[in-house]
Amino acid sequence: MGTALAGCGGVVPRCIFLKASPDPPIVHIVSTGYQQIVPPVVNHPRDIADADITLLSVQALIPLLKSRQITSQTLVEAYIQKIKKVNPALNAVVRDRFDEAREEALRADVLLSQQREQTIPLLTGIPCTIKEAFAVRGMPQTSGLVGRQGQVAEQDAPCVHRLRQAGAIVLGVTNVSELCMWMESANKVYGRTNNPHDTRRIAGGSSGGEGAIIGAGASLFGLGSDVGGSIRMPAFFNGVFGHKPSSCIVPNEGQFPGTVGRASHYLTTGILCRYAKDLMPLMSILATPAPDENKKQLLQWPDSSPVDFAKITVVDIPGNGMNKVAPDVRQSQARCAEHFRSLGAKVVTREFKLLKKSFSFWAAHMSLADEIPFGTLMGQGQRISVAKELARWLVNQSDHTFPAIMLALLEQMPVSSKQKKNYVDQSLELKNQVEEAMGPQGVLLYPTFPTVAPRHNAPIFKLFPWVYTAIFNALEFPATSVPLGLNKNNLPLGLQVVSRWGADHLTIACACELEKRFGGWSIG
Repeated sequence: MGTALAGCGGVVPRCIFLKASPDPPIVHIVSTGYQQIVPPVVNHPRDIADADITLLSVQALIPLLKSRQITSQTLVEAYIQKIKKVNPALNAVVRDRFDEAREEALRADVLLSQQREQTIPLLTGIPCTIKEAFAVRGMPQTSGLVGRQGQVAEQDAPCVHRLRQAGAIVLGVTNVSELCMWMESANKVYGRTNNPHDTRRIAGGSSGGEGAIIGAGASLFGLGSDVGGSIRMPAFFNGVFGHKPSSCIVPNEGQFPGTVGRASHYLTTGILCRYAKDLMPLMSILATPAPDENKKQLLQWPDSSPVDFAKITVVDIPGNGMNKVAPDVRQSQARCAEHFRSLGAKVVTREFKLLKKSFSFWAAHMSLADEIPFGTLMGQGQRISVAKELARWLVNQSDHTFPAIMLALLEQMPVSSKQKKNYVDQSLELKNQVEEAMGPQGVLLYPTFPTVAPRHNAPIFKLFPWVYTAIFNALEFPATSVPLGLNKNNLPLGLQVVSRWGADHLTIACACELEKRFGGWSIG
């Protein structure tokens, strides 16, 4: 078992959401001044001595490890030292397993030296991090709920198992929002996670710990989950790539909270990483049934052959008509549309009036999915009294965060079954409109969020901008969050590329093309 890192363990401050406290001093985890990241080129052993191997992609590391030009022990130790350096300011990795990771790296090096290259699992010796909501054997799985403190996973979640069977080495688990249902990763178990570009700002949620540690360059890739934007918003705010796959092609089991039945169509498990070219091989590992699994999936992972952008339709959607998009976010998206036009794509700008109802559509789908009410999850089987918890929170006596209490209140707002069904029917109308606009080979360009990463606590006062991502959970579309460099304040810009169900290869191909044109992950 690993130990809690500095800044992660011990007594958690009661004032996770401050009412009248001054801003903490700004800390830039990454250097000031715009810098596009160019991974070092390693063509000869002498190049490795001069390279920072933590800047290499998964795709670049695989042949270096298999050819023994670098060792897993060296790579794992480099990432451990980076995590130790940045995590006290970020509070992203909430429990590490460094000693176990070092032992696994040693075993990986033995395997790499003894077996034929063709028989070695793809990710052998490559480190990663995992969202704390997933079961990782021997590690905590609280999902930020005080009542689950001491809960330790006895076995790996299926997707964790798939990554480890492929040879990946887990360095630790990362912070989440309480019960994974808010856009700021803060809870009364581990505290609050900060954005590496500006620690006064949110890292997103609920996979915010993953977004922050990857954005800081201290993790190569990570496992996240997304029921309303929990992969894509952290990816956007921290300037990395994040892919929410089409529904039902990756297993969701082994998470807490979990889903059953129809709700499993809205929750998806995916990847956050720094390089677009790593998305397809990593997602392929998650989407491919393991030899010891007999579950029949709705879709085998699609063909990853090159996409001819001259044959696709790109639908540029400026916004949802409800939450105003900031000029810098809109301009970066418009540049992407122009780039695809220069490649010969058919580019159209469209607005869809039904997008104004995105929250109602998402909420209706979720409420009709027969899930356990959020307030009942908070009370571990017994619905909390919102009034009592709010009173406790006001005197710093509640074990719950303010956003969680407000979400428990929001779900109690009366909406008739007839109205919910009407919203679902309208959402299907929106889905048909969007699919017709895209055609059989098309994508949407759409904001991931209407502004760059907000300050801590600010989302409490603007509850609904996250529906920019949530709507695609309700529609079950794949979506890839793509970083597009930094704005004048050195904060990440980006957008999400969306397509019809099963067309994940299109959104990922577009992400790779935009990375090539606009630089992708950057530090500033």
